[in-house]
Amino acid sequence: MQSIVSETIEQISCALVGKEEEIRMAICCLLAHGHLLIEDLPGMGKTTLAHALAKVTGLTYQRVQFTSDLLPGDILGFSVFNQQHSRFEFQPGPIFNQVLLADEINRATPKTQSALLEAMAENQVTVESATRPLPSPFFVIATQNPVTQAGTFSLPESQLDRFLMRISLGYPDEASEKALYQGLDSRSVIEHLPCTLDVDTLVVLQQQVRAVKASDAVLNYLLRLLNFTRHQPHFAWGISPRGGLALLGASKAWALIDGRDYLLPEDIQRVLPSVLGHRLQESADMENSGTSLVQFLMNHVDVIA
Repeated sequence: MQSIVSETIEQISCALVGKEEEIRMAICCLLAHGHLLIEDLPGMGKTTLAHALAKVTGLTYQRVQFTSDLLPGDILGFSVFNQQHSRFEFQPGPIFNQVLLADEINRATPKTQSALLEAMAENQVTVESATRPLPSPFFVIATQNPVTQAGTFSLPESQLDRFLMRISLGYPDEASEKALYQGLDSRSVIEHLPCTLDVDTLVVLQQQVRAVKASDAVLNYLLRLLNFTRHQPHFAWGISPRGGLALLGASKAWALIDGRDYLLPEDIQRVLPSVLGHRLQESADMENSGTSLVQFLMNHVDVIA
């Protein structure tokens, strides 16, 4: 199974050159049965990563461009009157796909953003008093421009918490950017990517993630991290049990990608910035302290009690 994951990473790297670490994080999020938020400037490859990931997994894929005039019904679907049969028929929206790319999610209003809450938490949507299940697996990849840019609506904490991980791609290295200018056509590459991780294999891998063993010592380390955020004045609030489960699930997925069926503290440390970075906020008394909350957390919690 590890060879399949490695091949998947290699294939996506053909379309998104020089971003192997970020690709590993995206696959880690998928294997952990979570949803992914990619925050970066426009033109950094966020959409390329989402499209390539859907292509190599063979999952049904739909992109929705979020704008200020987008309505919840544009995502969830709506009923249309069928004159031939004299009845209303539900027309499913793009959310009824296995991979939904919510492009520039923070350009939509909070009302439209909230249309994804139930879907991301329970794999179902309620439209016109009827609850409809979503495909399985169901994976939301949302891209977000920095909140400092004009025309953006910050995602509320409840929405951010639905994303298992938040990553940033950053600028490419010089060699990768040079390849882009020499004619690397990401769209053409994506079109010819093979399906390396089919749905059945993906489901098996997700089950194997849940079976990764975590010793008492590793779980105690995770608990110390969570409790530190709840009792230190640097943090506006502590990480919730759901946040703790997210950290544990992502850590197990990272261990599986590394070819292990057991968890190490290093696995927790590798995914912690992506899992907790968007869940932590500095308290008002400590604002502008100049220290990353994630780094502060890892520096002050010992692996061994």
